[in-house]
Amino acid sequence: MDLEIIIVVALNFIITLIGTLAYAVRLVGVRTGKIAISFALFNALTLLSSTANVFQLPILTKYVDTSQNSENLIFTFNLLMLVVLFATVTGAVLIPTFQRIFSKAVESFSIEKSLFKLILHSFSKSGVKYIKKCVAIPVKSNFTDMSFKKLPVKIFIYNVITVALLTAGVFAPIYAGSLEPDLSATCITLSGIINGIATILLSLFVNPYLSILTDEVIDGKYSEADFRGCVVGMVGSKILGTALSFLIFIPAAYAVVFVARII
Repeated sequence: MDLEIIIVVALNFIITLIGTLAYAVRLVGVRTGKIAISFALFNALTLLSSTANVFQLPILTKYVDTSQNSENLIFTFNLLMLVVLFATVTGAVLIPTFQRIFSKAVESFSIEKSLFKLILHSFSKSGVKYIKKCVAIPVKSNFTDMSFKKLPVKIFIYNVITVALLTAGVFAPIYAGSLEPDLSATCITLSGIINGIATILLSLFVNPYLSILTDEVIDGKYSEADFRGCVVGMVGSKILGTALSFLIFIPAAYAVVFVARII
């Protein structure tokens, strides 16, 4: 495997893992009652994801530009989407551990009010010891008191579609450039066609519903178990959406090529 692909695989794993753990942030906010601090701390973590994304796109684009084997490219993109799926499942498994660690981080930050001190403490002997104590995997008892009644089917479906489009939207325009080399730059810039639909669904339906439900749980209108069930369901929809991206990847690439030819 080429070094470029190894790097892109690693970057995609980091990006997807952080994106999956994001679902647990609302749980931590509800549990600690510190929604704003929870999102502020997680935004610092997403800087790592954003930085990884900045590097992966030009590396992957250059790899496609210099590759002469179309079948090899399809294998490469399928491998990358498989890595995304694996990272999503890994993130789902790590959510209990992340919740415990992140809850402690939120409580500590609310006292220290210093991100730099928090980072230093996490690498200290006591910090590392606490992180080891927090390691946990999902067990049956985590789901026994869980309810999925606060996750509407339409929100679940919207998120499946959103995740599938966002995943395919990263890779399909780059592959489309290999299908139409003379319009490769145009194809890459047309990623907004795929991502735009996903962004609309996310901004108008999924995120507003989760935000309203978060506030209602904090106000005591619904239980934490109801909210936890909703979050678990959303993680499940992310896994399904990632799997769906395998099916729409090629059609999405040809759709990008079609639009690039007519504009």
